[in-house]
Amino acid sequence: MKKLSPRTRVLTGAVAAAALGAGTFGAVSASATAPAAAPAAAVKADTANRNLTQSTHLTVAAATKAAQASLDAAKKENQRVTVAVVDRNGNTVVTLRGDGAGPQSYESAEKKAYTAVSWNAPTSELAKRLAQAPNLKDIPGTLFLAGGAPVQAKGAPIAGVGVAGAPSGDLDEKFAQAGVAALGK
Repeated sequence: MKKLSPRTRVLTGAVAAAALGAGTFGAVSASATAPAAAPAAAVKADTANRNLTQSTHLTVAAATKAAQASLDAAKKENQRVTVAVVDRNGNTVVTLRGDGAGPQSYESAEKKAYTAVSWNAPTSELAKRLAQAPNLKDIPGTLFLAGGAPVQAKGAPIAGVGVAGAPSGDLDEKFAQAGVAALGK
C-alpha cells in the first residue's frame, strides 16, 4: 500500500472535518425553533393562467365505492373476481380482490381498467377494434378483453373500472358497469 504524503493527509483530514462540520451545522439548522422564512415570491394560481390545467379525479372514497359495488354484484352471482379502479392517468387508486379470486385476476383487472380509461370506451368494444388494428394489443399495460368500463365526467374519461376472474368477459364487464353505475347514486 502506498503511503500518503503529509500534504495529502492534511488535505484529506481538512475535507473530512469540513464535511462533518457541514453535516452537524445542517442538522442543527434543520432542528432550529425559529420559524421558516417566507418564500421570496409567491405565484398566484388562477384560471386565466394559460400555464395551468384542471382535471377531475375520483376521490379514494368514490373509487372504493365503485370497486365495492362491482365486487358485490359479482358476489350476488357467486363469482370470484378482482376489481381495480384507476385514475385518468392510469394509476391504481384501489384494488379489491374478492375471496377466492384467481391470482391472474389482480393484474388483469388493473390492465382492463387502464385500457378502458385510456380509450374512453368499454374494453369489449375495444376488443372488436383489434380486427382492424391488431397492433393495439402490443401497447404496454393494456388488455383488450371485456371487463373494463370508463368513468366519465362531462364526456371525458376520469377513471376506469376493471374486473377480472369471472368465467366470461361479458360478466366481468357487467360487474364493472355496476361499479360505474354506483357512482351516479
